[in-house]
Amino acid sequence: MCLSIPSKVVKISDDNTMCTVDTMGVQRDANLMMMEDGSVVIGDYVLLHIGFVMNKIDDKEALASIDTYKEILSLLDEEDRKKAILEDDECPNRESGFDAKT
Repeated sequence: MCLSIPSKVVKISDDNTMCTVDTMGVQRDANLMMMEDGSVVIGDYVLLHIGFVMNKIDDKEALASIDTYKEILSLLDEEDRKKAILEDDECPNRESGFDAKT
């Protein structure tokens, strides 16, 4: 099963094809091509999968999920925390062509 940490949109490209998201303090670029034009704005929380924004998530739900992730991450050492955040939208089974859905 793949999990995605809600990420906050902090910047959108002029052509609305890319955005920069903040995932618990880590910023990275994400592709907006799977979303309807104009449906994502700065300040929205989104879920990513393999570098693509797949859907928006409401603020209350996003913040509750982030709190849960913070609890989980508090049990990890610094290196494992950073790795978990950086790799949150990359399914380990995606390269095999199989995504387990449970």
